[in-house]
Amino acid sequence: MTTQAQFQSDGEVFAEQEKITDGLGPVYNAQSCGECHQNPVSGSSSQITELRAGRFAGQLFNEQIGGSLVHSRAIDAAIQEQVLRSSNVRSFRTSLSALGDGFVESIADQTLIAIAGNQPSAMRGEILQVAVLEAGGALRVGRFGWKNQHASLLSFSADAYLNEMGITSPLQPTENTSNGQSVAAFDLVPDPEDNGEDLDIFARFMRATKAPPRDEALAATPDAQGGSQIFNQLGCVVCHVRNITTASPGTLINGGAFSVPAELGNKVIHPFSDFLLHDIGTGDGIVQNGGPSTRNEMRTAPLWGLRTRNRLMHDGLSLTSEEAILRHQGQASQVINRYQGLSLAQKRQLIEFLSSL
Repeated sequence: MTTQAQFQSDGEVFAEQEKITDGLGPVYNAQSCGECHQNPVSGSSSQITELRAGRFAGQLFNEQIGGSLVHSRAIDAAIQEQVLRSSNVRSFRTSLSALGDGFVESIADQTLIAIAGNQPSAMRGEILQVAVLEAGGALRVGRFGWKNQHASLLSFSADAYLNEMGITSPLQPTENTSNGQSVAAFDLVPDPEDNGEDLDIFARFMRATKAPPRDEALAATPDAQGGSQIFNQLGCVVCHVRNITTASPGTLINGGAFSVPAELGNKVIHPFSDFLLHDIGTGDGIVQNGGPSTRNEMRTAPLWGLRTRNRLMHDGLSLTSEEAILRHQGQASQVINRYQGLSLAQKRQLIEFLSSL
């Protein structure tokens, strides 16, 4: 169990700004975890975006030289990364909230597989098995990141430390390049730059967080309650799953590297997500850890804490809930067709419900 003092101390490390002498960069996006996860509190989402790019020639996607992630910053202008002229696929991605992710990590694989199995075939989410770094590459159902790149918070932390801050660790010991060119001449701190201690702190902090609570006063209004029923009737709930129960306390997860604690085990959570990949017509065109089928698929955005966000969808380009709804197509086409048939009063009720989350 994490004490309040431990949680506060871990939060300070989570928000601590890294320096070049700590190993920051040489190419990077942010100086701290908190820089991208700070609205309204540490661990949440923000308005920060990252840039990804590559080339699609009609059949296969190829990430641009040096990887699809194009870093926004560098410790020297000589190694500033750029989107290459050959990259005809470009997309921004917003930072995701990590609040409540300890519960998400504690969902059993079979629970997510069962959710997919119970979805209509036209709306069925894709399951990805991804490597758990701290368990020697053991496979587990992915659930973190817009492309479900990771299944554990320790692996997720190592990925973010390297790819967002440029700090290597035992789980990610190799520096990124600058558009495929070595940055060794600018990297003055021996690798790994972190011994793994910070990764443990980041993961422990996220496991101790909770999702933002609902606006209970708004949720109790007749309009919001009516909107909640409409949410179900439209079929939004197929992907934005209301209730998921975590694995029992003591269950070994992450390839046996982590045991679900009592504080996270056998808990009914309300994430409004299935944590699966879907093509709803808004995909970024990037293939990351999955195969070609994932090019235009994105993880279902959890709606808990929705009222704290003012930039929606993976790219942050939808500024209201209604704008986000209207962008849904593809596997969500039937749902959107039903939405279009609602009266103005019913649409207002739905938005009121979403505003309470």
